[in-house]
Amino acid sequence: MNDSHLVYQVKDNVAYFTINREPHRNAISIAALKLFHAYLDHAQTDADVRAICITGAGERAFCSGADLGGGMGSDPSVAMAAFKNYARLLKRLSGFPKPTVARVNGACIAGGTGFMLACDIVIASSKATFGTPEVNVGLFPMMIGALIFRNVLRKKAMEMVLLGEKLSARQALEMGMVTRVVEPEDLDIEVEKVLSALVTKSPIGMKIGKEAFYASADMTFEQALDLLAEKLGEVVSTQDAVEGITAFIEKRTPVFKGK
Repeated sequence: MNDSHLVYQVKDNVAYFTINREPHRNAISIAALKLFHAYLDHAQTDADVRAICITGAGERAFCSGADLGGGMGSDPSVAMAAFKNYARLLKRLSGFPKPTVARVNGACIAGGTGFMLACDIVIASSKATFGTPEVNVGLFPMMIGALIFRNVLRKKAMEMVLLGEKLSARQALEMGMVTRVVEPEDLDIEVEKVLSALVTKSPIGMKIGKEAFYASADMTFEQALDLLAEKLGEVVSTQDAVEGITAFIEKRTPVFKGK
């Protein structure tokens, strides 16, 4: 497993995941998939980590999808194992108990779209491009479709996956795939601003809240309300909630401990 394919660093309560294959437009390798799972284990259990940020090395690409020339495109059994591992990774990212931010610094296509959409917040450079070009090489964006249809209106989603055209950052913003678009020189400033805010929130409150929101997504209206009422009871009973309310009354900044 090549550790250089994915760089993991913890700084100021944030775990940074950097896809480190710039010469290959940060195509995701089999080694990187395995490392993603291992590093997510670290980030989930590390109390010092309160948020995670996913990005790509350099300025050209966030992630250009699967590295079809690195074994995935030649051996069907290897490819199937990688596809299942990628699907498992999207599940983990989508339901990760800590807030996740995608820093989209460049081209975000194919499987890279999955990483981006699995994150809670997506901040993109205005020069970033997006798309699902799989149809142009006889493939189809299968696993990421589950995320696309949960973020984009169905007709726009079908147009994107069937035509395989390149989209601008502004188009991606209008479609609901990204949350913010900034000029390239402001990307790091905006990402750090968001991450700095996230790490000050209650870890236990966000964990329970995220779990509740994802669990209620496919429920009926009545079922969702019942679940969310129950989960609110859980949040209210935490030490962080008591601290937050007390700090509000005392007009001071709360100190959350994740309990």
